[in-house]
Amino acid sequence: MNESHLRKLIQQAVVQTLEKESGSAQENQADTTLKPGQVPVAVSNRHIHLSEIAVERLFGKGHQLTKKKNLSQPGQFAAEETVTLIGPKGRIERVRVLGPARGATQVEVSLYDGFTFGVTPPVRSSGDIEGTPGIKIQGPRGQLTIDKGLICAARHIHMHPDDAAQFGVKDGDLVQIMVNSERPLTFDRTLIRVSEKYKLEMHIDLDEANAAGIKQGAVGELKPGT
Repeated sequence: MNESHLRKLIQQAVVQTLEKESGSAQENQADTTLKPGQVPVAVSNRHIHLSEIAVERLFGKGHQLTKKKNLSQPGQFAAEETVTLIGPKGRIERVRVLGPARGATQVEVSLYDGFTFGVTPPVRSSGDIEGTPGIKIQGPRGQLTIDKGLICAARHIHMHPDDAAQFGVKDGDLVQIMVNSERPLTFDRTLIRVSEKYKLEMHIDLDEANAAGIKQGAVGELKPGT
């Protein structure tokens, strides 16, 4: 068994375990009774946001994304459609498309995924894609190569303005979140994102969830930090 194949098997095992035990930001979180200062934590698997042009390029002219299930954030959904991401050293298949379509295509993966692709994704806030690497995307009806848009999403907390007022924070603040799991960990420099459209929830990726032993229903305790 060569090193590349072994790495792929390890990656698949980690992903499958976390998806079973941790839940995902691509699914609605189970209702959790929160104590003051607590934030529900969701694990976000790799996914892609497509522009309308990219949707047609990959799935055919006039194609509209088909909703598979609603996401925890209002108005967002996981689509039935998936794509293959192709880098200079490898590929990852069945990457979930999230809807609705956006103005620009953005691919969100973990740092570990970057080893598979042979591309190092920078840690960025969603939407901050200037100067980021591109990647090749394969769909059932076509292929395209984006020249930017591959990122590792910075850990962040979605908040409604009412939540922000309660916690005493504002959009763009950086805080610390302590997760008391089997492998307790404090996540520093966690970005606060505030919008009328948001529901209270922290998003971390699979690498971070694995490091902290995050399971479904996990919560974190917020305190201001830098």
